[in-house]
Amino acid sequence: MAEEGPGREAKATRTAAEMQLLRRRQELDYFQKNAARIRSRNLLTGLGIGAFVVGIFSYTILSVKQERIVEELDEEARIHIIRGPRTGANS
Repeated sequence: MAEEGPGREAKATRTAAEMQLLRRRQELDYFQKNAARIRSRNLLTGLGIGAFVVGIFSYTILSVKQERIVEELDEEARIHIIRGPRTGANS
């Protein structure tokens, strides 16, 4: 019990600045130990978001192209309707 007393007093006499410095050192050690894992997670997240964006962009471009094709088909259909049916007598 006598040995625990001085240890407690030494911990209690640390200032707020010392405690903050100790916490920052612990955080720095944690980040240095786990930097590769964090970097790989960030890379995977970035690639995932990039793939999602490219997918949406591709889908948008594809749908616009299909819309243009449909508009062209509608225009051709309109022309054929105006001209009337093609029969042997009027072609």
